[in-house]
Amino acid sequence: QGRLVESGGGLVQAGGSLRLTCSFPGSTLSANAMGWFRQAPGKAREFVAAINWNGATTHYTDSVRGRFTIDRDNARNALYLQMNSLKPEDTAAYYCAASLSPSHLESRPYEYYYWGQGTQVTVSS
Repeated sequence: QGRLVESGGGLVQAGGSLRLTCSFPGSTLSANAMGWFRQAPGKAREFVAAINWNGATTHYTDSVRGRFTIDRDNARNALYLQMNSLKPEDTAAYYCAASLSPSHLESRPYEYYYWGQGTQVTVSS
């Protein structure tokens, strides 16, 4: 329970798009709020986006609002991050995470209990 697996990262040119997927086998996390974070080399882990348990409420950091979209499909046990208009500064390892709350959309890493291993996104200029 609580196992998260990210996929979908890769190398893309500036202006391009990628769709990240976070799989959470079983139904143990379908009632949890979830989020995406990213971490560039030498920098702290940074909040990207969060979504409540049923997808009705979302929250984004200012730098990605309007370019990224978070959504989830609990029937498929999956969380997604659609990333459009990518910029070189979006380059980082991206992590999905699940909190213990169904609805609180937290932006601090310590509010999340389960974490994936990360997937690398590299945006070339």
